[in-house]
Order: sequence, then structure tokens, then C-alpha cells
Amino acid sequence: MSNSEDYGYVKLLKKLDLEVFIELFNTFLAREKPLFLEGDTNIHVEYIKELDRLEFTPPKEIANLDANLMHIKKFGVLKIYDIYEFIKIIRYFKYLKSLKIENLLGRWIDNIKIPEVLEGLCDRFDHEAKIKRGEYEELDNLEDSLKRIKSNISEQLHKILSNNKLASYLVDRQIHLINGEEVLLFKGGFNHFIKGSVVGRSSGGFFYLLPESISKLKDKESELLSLKEEFLYKICKEISLIFNKNFLFLRFINREFDRFDHYQARALFAKAYNYEIVKPANDHTIILKDFKHPALSKPKSISIEFDKKILMITGVNAGGKTMLLKSILSSVVLSKYLIPFGINSAKSHIGIFKNIEAILEDPQNVKNDISTFAGRMLGFSELFGKNNMLLGVDEIELGTDSDEAASLFKVMLENLSKRDIKIVLTTHHKRLASLMAGNRDVELIAALYDEKIQMPTFSFLQGTIGKSYAFETAQRYGIPRSIVNEAKTVYGEDKERLNELIEKSARLEMDLELKREKLEEELKRVENLKDELSFQKERNQEALKEELNTLERSFKEAIDEAKRASKEADKKEIDKAINNANRRVLDIKPKKESEDFDLKIGDRVKHGKTKGVIVSLSSKDATLLSDQNIKLRVKRDELKRSGNPPKVKQKIALPNRLRPENASIKLDLHGLRSEEAIEELDKFISDSLLAGFDEVLVFHGIGTGKLSFVVKEFLSKHPKVVEFMDAPP
Repeated sequence: MSNSEDYGYVKLLKKLDLEVFIELFNTFLAREKPLFLEGDTNIHVEYIKELDRLEFTPPKEIANLDANLMHIKKFGVLKIYDIYEFIKIIRYFKYLKSLKIENLLGRWIDNIKIPEVLEGLCDRFDHEAKIKRGEYEELDNLEDSLKRIKSNISEQLHKILSNNKLASYLVDRQIHLINGEEVLLFKGGFNHFIKGSVVGRSSGGFFYLLPESISKLKDKESELLSLKEEFLYKICKEISLIFNKNFLFLRFINREFDRFDHYQARALFAKAYNYEIVKPANDHTIILKDFKHPALSKPKSISIEFDKKILMITGVNAGGKTMLLKSILSSVVLSKYLIPFGINSAKSHIGIFKNIEAILEDPQNVKNDISTFAGRMLGFSELFGKNNMLLGVDEIELGTDSDEAASLFKVMLENLSKRDIKIVLTTHHKRLASLMAGNRDVELIAALYDEKIQMPTFSFLQGTIGKSYAFETAQRYGIPRSIVNEAKTVYGEDKERLNELIEKSARLEMDLELKREKLEEELKRVENLKDELSFQKERNQEALKEELNTLERSFKEAIDEAKRASKEADKKEIDKAINNANRRVLDIKPKKESEDFDLKIGDRVKHGKTKGVIVSLSSKDATLLSDQNIKLRVKRDELKRSGNPPKVKQKIALPNRLRPENASIKLDLHGLRSEEAIEELDKFISDSLLAGFDEVLVFHGIGTGKLSFVVKEFLSKHPKVVEFMDAPP
């Protein structure tokens, strides 16, 4: 965000009364930053939602490190506390990794690979930005010497304070700190008993004395502090060089920390105040449900639909018109920056706008040397070069004749709306409202007034022009009743009737326009339904005709095959032909769309007229145990759900002309040649299929294995054999 954009953004927050609210939000950030989140809004919202479900410790305050990064890039040496700010960021990401976060957020954190050398640097520091003991022996020795010096200074001071010879010269027994030096306060004449340097005088004329013995210890302390600073500089130089070699990573993790900071602040802010985030939609529709402006201590929730180009707010003075305007603009601003606020997000819809502008205040002042109306015109003139904007204007006709302004603003508003500018405005003048009421791109809304209690209700009614109730408002705010009554007389009944006629005319025009739109929509719906039914009828007729042609062809082929078989004397061939005919009959059944439902073992289903229970499943097939205790393997998409099983189980008899005589589930092929065995096996399988057998047994012996081989080869190629296996020993 550029400086000019940032300045405009701050001004807009002030105009919309959002400054305090944003300041409160900023307290949840580890470091202050522009609120705009670059990148995909959908991904940002997912991250925030995942953080909302996660228990974590928020980051502590972190300094802005942009200048430090530039210093590192130029091989500069950082101070120890600047180095520690980077250490804090690295440590926090190590903490996030330890949480073993899942999903999108977890993948992002896991992909941040911290170099080992930087992880090692984290171990050198304690949690007070100091180097841990044991990392550098020389530094530890200097620290120990400084502690001893401090201890000696303290002992010397207390020794002097307890000296009886000096008791009469001591003003008090306090250790005073003057110019960073620990001193004692003496009366005059002390120099006969103690040597030292006077570093100041008190308001009472007493002397602040730095004893000579303490002075020597202080000199030693200063020398040790200088050595410590020199050694710390070497450490900082060493670490700064490591930072320089890892500059790209440090710049990356600094940016990623800001990104996480954006997410965590929003998640915790929403949780702390029971706020919600509304993801901005890629359109310009605004639907607010139970929105509460954060500047109000006891706000009344607002619900409004604004999908047209212009929203014109009229009605009672001090009835909430300006606050409604600010609420609409505020909701768009907060949604754009993904800031949580009070709203029912599930039932709300907020579009996104590139620009948001508010013209609320009176531009007239001495410095501007400009009139109110001229200032308004100057502000509007800048809008004609912009687009993709949400514009709010309070008291639009402010500063000039209302009749002239009504005509001017009507034309200006209509032209601005054609430039992809959505406008919310307030007005008290009914002429402008009546001129705009007939425009289908304009939505009217009125602030309501309760005449019984003579107070605004701070609620709104869409689709109407509201009265200003200027006389009632003046009286409510202390204008004497006599003056108000006299003003009503001057105003006249004719003017009041004219206003009422304007309101009724505008309302009637809007009602008629609404009814016309509904009739047009209904007529269009009926025409679409008629076209759809006509198209469906033609499609059904074509499908039926095609199905009949298929049935006729298949039936003719089946009859021809049966005729050819009947001319031959060989019974085996007749059986084969009948089987082929049966297969064709099955193939010519019209294909029905399978029911879309999940199957599982134990479900009751039906296949054609056969009902039963599923006993096994595969990806394409299912094995069905029918109510007649027969197992069938069928295709899954040919099954439908079935009701309860019949009370009495009955076997379904096959037609006599298709039922084989003396059908058996066993076939013995011992002693047969290969050709004879295959003929017997083919007939046996055909008879078994007609008899409805699901499983059969074939005996072929284990002699040379030749008969076993040809049987298996035949079974593997037979179209009706689902599977076969060797019998158990």
C-alpha cells in the first residue's frame, strides 16, 4: 500500500467512525502493519478458519525489521537486541512446527525449512535477549567479575554507612543515584573523616559524595564493561555475518511471520468478541443480516439488501440515515480487509470494490476558500474518471437550491452508475427522490418515525420515500412549541399535501414497476417450461422409436435362429440354438438407468423380478442370494432396492418348453475322449443354466491330465462361466 493510499485509507476509517475499532484490532497484532492481505482471499480465509480451531500461544511483540534487513544486506553489524528479534521469529516458527498442525495450515508451516545454523543460534540465547552461560567462556568470566565488583561496591557503601565516626555527618542512610553514580549524602565537615569526590549538591545545601574507595571500584567496573562491550561486538559481528549468508531466508521468514500475524490476529480477535469474517464475493451485491456498527455502544442490528446501482435513503431527521450509510460502507471495508465484525455471516453477502469513497462532511471552511456546493461539485468531478467504486454521499443536495440540485444530481447519479459505480446516498428532498424513483436501478429506503411516541424507531423500510418530520424533530430538541406551530402555518397545508402526493406517486410507480417485472419473469418462466416440455416430448418419441426398432431387429434375429435350429435333427445343436436365442432375448431388454445408491452386503435388492439379499460385492458385480435360495452373479448397475422378503418362499418354475429333462448338478467325464467330454460339458452347462443352477460339479479324474486341461480351457472361454476351481482334496 503506497503512502497516498495509506493516507486515504486512514481518512476513510475516520469518516466511517472505525478508528477506535481498528486500533482495538491492532492490539492483537504482534507488530503493526497495513491491514491489506495480498494474495488469494479464499486461501486466507481457510487459514484463518483453521487457526480458529487450533489451540496455540500467540506471538509476542516483534519489532519491525525492514531497516535491519537492509543493514544485513550491506554487511552491517546488528546490535544484540536486533539480533534477538530475528531469533524470536525463528523460535516462534519452531514452536508452530512442534504443534504438528494438519491440513492447509500445517503444510504451509512444514514447508518452511529453517537452516540448521540459524536453529543453532537460537540455542545461544536465553529468553531475556542475553547470551546463555557456557556459550562463551570469556564472556562468562567478564560477567562474573562484574558481579564481584557490584558486590564489593555494595559492601563498601554499607560499611561507610555503619561507621560511627561518620554518623553525625550523614544526612540519611540512603544510597542515592546521581548521574548514574551511587553516592551518599553528607553534611559539611565530612572531609576530615572520609575522602571522595562531590558530584552534586542537594536542595538543602548538602553534599552528594562518591567515596574514594567506591570510585576505584567504579573505574574497575567501567573497564570490565568496556571489555564486555568489545566481546559482545565480536559476537554480533559473527552472527551478523551468518545472517548475511542467510539473508534470503531471513527476508522470507520475516514476510511469512507478518502473514501468520495477520491470520492469528483475525482468528483471536473474532474469538475474543464473538465476531465473524465475511469473505468478499466477486460481485457488487451487498446483503447485510444483523450487522452492528462497531462504533455504537448499544447498536441496533441492521438488515438490508442492496443489489441495485443506487440506494437512496430518505426519512426522519436523526433517524439513523447517516449511520446506515456508514454501516454499508463499513461492512464493505471490513470485509475487503477480512477484519472480523458483528454480523450474521451465513446470511450476508458483501461484494468487493477496488475503490471506496465517502463524501460526508461539509467542505466549506476558511482555508479552502470554497463554498459548500462548490466543494461538493469539486468532489464529484473527481469521480467521473474512476470505476469499480462504492460511493457514499451524505445530504447530497447540501448547499444549494433543492429543485436545481435535484435535476443536476439526477443526471450525475445516472451517469456515475453507468461507470460501474455503486452509490449510497441520503437526502431530505423529495423532488430528487421522486425523480429517481422510476429508475429500475434505484432502491429507495426510508428511516421510520413513530408518531405515537414522537421518536425515530432507528429502523428502515425498503421501497418507499420517508418524511423528514422536521417540525417534530425541532420540537423534540427544544424549539418552543409556539414557534414550531407558527412555522407549520407558514409552511402551509398545500405544501404538505404536495409532499404526500409525491410520496404516494413514487410508491405507486415503484409498485407498478415491481409488478411488471414479476409478470415478465413469470411469462419468461412459462415460455422456458413450454420449450423444455416440447423438447422433452420430441426426445422421448425419438428414444421410443429407436427402442422399438431395436426390439424388432433382435426379435427377428432370435426367430431366424430358432428356425434354423429346428431344421436340423441334432438335439445338441437345437439346445445350443435355444440357449443363444435366450441370450438374445436377455440382450434386447431395454436398458434402464441404474439407481444411484450405494450398495453394501446385506442390502435387499431386486434384479428384474428376482428379489434377494446381497452376499458379496466387487467393483462391477454383485452376488445375490434370491428368495428361492439360488445364488446369482449380476452387474451392480442392474440392481434396484427392494422391500421386505415375501412371507412364503416359492420356486419359480421355468417354462416347460425351455426346462431340460433330468437336469443334474453333477457331470462325470471319466473314460471319455476330449471331443466327447467337451460336447457333454457344453450340453451340461446349457441344461444347468436353464435349470437355474448357480454352481455345478464336474468330475474328470487325474490320469494324464489331458482331460483336465481341455475342460479348464473350455470353461475359461465359456461366456456364462463366472469362475471355476479345483475341488478340495
